[in-house]
Amino acid sequence: MKKEEKTNVMRLLDSSKIEYLSHSYDADPSLSGEEIAGILGEECDKVFKTLVTVGKTGTHYVFVIPVNAELDLKKVAKVSGEKSIEMIKQKELLPLTGYVHGGCSPVGMKKHFATFFHETAILYDRIYVSAGKVGCQVELNPEELIKIVNAKTADLVKS
Repeated sequence: MKKEEKTNVMRLLDSSKIEYLSHSYDADPSLSGEEIAGILGEECDKVFKTLVTVGKTGTHYVFVIPVNAELDLKKVAKVSGEKSIEMIKQKELLPLTGYVHGGCSPVGMKKHFATFFHETAILYDRIYVSAGKVGCQVELNPEELIKIVNAKTADLVKS
């Protein structure tokens, strides 16, 4: 792990007085979430990925789920009150959120979107999410994280 300069995510957490640890590793966008969990020396259940979707109404939603899980589009449509939901196209991610693929964080997007965390996040004292760039994660209390992004928790993944 190398010394990390502050990302926008870290500055926002600092300004909200939320304690976190940052973890950096070689920025390789081809790494899977499971491989990143291995680099961090953590179980996949504690390392979360941030997925951005669009509903039938055109409204965007953010879902934060364990890296080894698959988003259940039927479940997420139901929790968001949409008829159907699909993943946004990768090329839409940066203009929409300000983040690149592999570095998308639920904290500090260009605008606020309805955000949902998989219900297992609150089972842990600390979880990991992207710090807003490839090769950097923040480790923090999930309840504080959920509060700062004004998120809800629900069952979001395929069984």
